[in-house]
Amino acid sequence: MAKKIIVAGGGHGGIVCAAKLAKAGFDVTVYEKNQREDMGYDWTDIFNSKSITEAGLPMPDESKLLPMHNMSFCPPSGRVILRNDIDEARGTDIKMERKEIYNLIIDEAEKAGVKFVYGTEILAPVMAGDRVIGIKTADGDILGDLVIDSCGCESPIRSQLPECCGIQADMQKLEKFTVYRAFYNRTDSNECMDKYKVYMLPKGVFGIAWVADDGDYSDILIGDFEEFSKEEALERVEVFRKENPILGTELLRGGQMVTIPVRQTLAVLVADGYAAIGDSAFMTVPIIGSGIANSFRAAKILADTIISDKTETYSAETLWDYEYNYQTKIGFPLAGMALVKLMLGKITPEQLDYMFESKIITINELSVSDEGGGLIDINAELINKGKAMIKDKKLTGLFLGLAKNMAVLAAVNKQLPKHYSRYAVKQWADKYNAIFK
Repeated sequence: MAKKIIVAGGGHGGIVCAAKLAKAGFDVTVYEKNQREDMGYDWTDIFNSKSITEAGLPMPDESKLLPMHNMSFCPPSGRVILRNDIDEARGTDIKMERKEIYNLIIDEAEKAGVKFVYGTEILAPVMAGDRVIGIKTADGDILGDLVIDSCGCESPIRSQLPECCGIQADMQKLEKFTVYRAFYNRTDSNECMDKYKVYMLPKGVFGIAWVADDGDYSDILIGDFEEFSKEEALERVEVFRKENPILGTELLRGGQMVTIPVRQTLAVLVADGYAAIGDSAFMTVPIIGSGIANSFRAAKILADTIISDKTETYSAETLWDYEYNYQTKIGFPLAGMALVKLMLGKITPEQLDYMFESKIITINELSVSDEGGGLIDINAELINKGKAMIKDKKLTGLFLGLAKNMAVLAAVNKQLPKHYSRYAVKQWADKYNAIFK
């Protein structure tokens, strides 16, 4: 009899993993709180196309790909604007509607035999001792041999796991963005040179924002480490509209308030009968919050691990290869960005202006990708940029602290246990999590 796999939530990684497992003969069901037509934010996403083929998915039709634009980065004062070249900076990145990404992966999953149950509110895990044996829903308990948590960054499953599972429940300050994203009509204003303008620490925002001219419409995003309301979001839109007259007043779509993780991946991804993936495991790129590519890559690693479990116990021990392979190939290379993000959270707008103007930050550092590229390579760049930083003692102290934390992170990463032992994993996870506090 085929083992029953529960995918809790319709995240990208969970659905792609479900498709792979169904092809291998598993009985897989995805339980999702939304209806099919409501899945996916009503916005566009940029991610690495290589992750599609790496996950074994078919490439989307060219008609589904949207045009990309050069990006311009603006510090608080706006005195210096750094611009990239899309052909050089983006490489294999593509841009798609989130709805079209879901159409692609759900179609593949259904072809493979995955069942989808929509309109299911997931409330908590069902436990038997320290093992997850199912999910508690508004319609009753659903039991299975393994639960794949794809509920998102505020997962009701992960957040209610008992402490003995060793998995971090909640996000801390500076680990998530509150985001407003909306598409407005494009006015008949003159063509703007900066078609995709990214604001860093703009006035009144502890985070980033962008205004993009997409030809047929305008696109605005405001991401703040501090929570803000829809009313406050609309007030901020008015401020950006004054500087960007292409941003019209007619809301075409979007206008959503969402929470996005911008932090390092969970220290521990697995427990007995449980594996976290995608936003549930915080697999986004720190700072920019993009997580689709990493979720696709994680889906293949997790599916391969489950299929290879000849014991069919799906315990923390037999699922550990998923943790080890994801962290060493993807999670750890991106973890340094989380330290950079924490440092940036301590920088004043004036210091950020200084970093732009003294070339401590150049377009190279701002070309962040979902493969770990971009941002300052502390070991290689700190000495070269030292003369500029030495004029600001606080800034120098922040960079020296970052360099120290980077060194500690590199050492702790090497200590990740190759094989599972609850004691060894807890000892390692405590060290790893402490770096980011």
